[in-house]
Amino acid sequence: MALIQTQSLLFRAIEEARPGAIWQALFAEFWPSYRRWYLQGGNAARPYYLPCVRALKKHMPELLPTYERLAELAGGGDLEARFLSLFCPPPYVTACSQVAWPGAQPLLLRNYDYPAQLCEGVILKTAWNGRQVIGVSDCVWGLLDGINDDGLAVSLSFGGRLDVGEGFGVPLVLRYVLETCSRTAAATAALARVPVHMSYNVTVLDRHGDFATVYMAPGKNGDIQRIAAATNHQQKVEWQQHARATSTVERLRLLRLMLDDSAITSEALIAAFLQAPIYSNAFARGLGTLYSAAYWPGEGRADFLWPGHSWSQSFADFTVGARLIEFGSSPTTA
Repeated sequence: MALIQTQSLLFRAIEEARPGAIWQALFAEFWPSYRRWYLQGGNAARPYYLPCVRALKKHMPELLPTYERLAELAGGGDLEARFLSLFCPPPYVTACSQVAWPGAQPLLLRNYDYPAQLCEGVILKTAWNGRQVIGVSDCVWGLLDGINDDGLAVSLSFGGRLDVGEGFGVPLVLRYVLETCSRTAAATAALARVPVHMSYNVTVLDRHGDFATVYMAPGKNGDIQRIAAATNHQQKVEWQQHARATSTVERLRLLRLMLDDSAITSEALIAAFLQAPIYSNAFARGLGTLYSAAYWPGEGRADFLWPGHSWSQSFADFTVGARLIEFGSSPTTA
């Protein structure tokens, strides 16, 4: 009988309305690992400070005051400021599923599949620009998914292409959308124009049930599609090996079948995300499902889910705390 390798990840819910000592402590905790990642190709492989700031000013100027404050809290160094711009970062690949369900209570549901040791595990509540945002942090101020208090929810998945170009890491673009947009139309317009450095699928849902998925790729404007489900390819599979390893075609087919079922309920959708093939146990290969998230735009609520366990957060009732999740044959809390 083979031993099952168990991994764990500490998920923390943290709140800080304006950037301050709490965010500064998070940066100090994660910076050594991010520094190694950011410099993996050498210092010259990353853009200099001025191109980073110019790109932010051109494409996401509303973020500049927050960016400058965070760079100051990070110590004001050149390398830290370049990293925080998330302009032309090193490439990275994930395997995720996401679906927008525009039912009586609109729901954005996603699974995030990634190596546990590379995930921050931070659920961060902020009000950096006046608008409240709850989301799962990445690169210390970007977001993997999230919701704002206007009832807009977004989620990302890898788009299935190996091309790398000039643009931003998409977690910062998700932060930008939630900081500046209230409705799906405005969010998709922003996603279509901001350049990204790799291919991503971003699914958007607002409190009115309006949804879309934007296929983003380097060197191109985002392709806005009236599509409710996305996995890890776009119009067609272009990276066959990754597609086979992640079952992206099979997962998308199942999601579409469920959306076509007029009798499907939100409970049934959530249950499917906690079971194979949408839920992945491939933790040894770095492709296990670290968490599922159910965003309810009409209620301003986010439910973080694992088989047998859930953790609910909302703008009305956000609870600071921590949960240790152990992954093996099935994840449990500890």
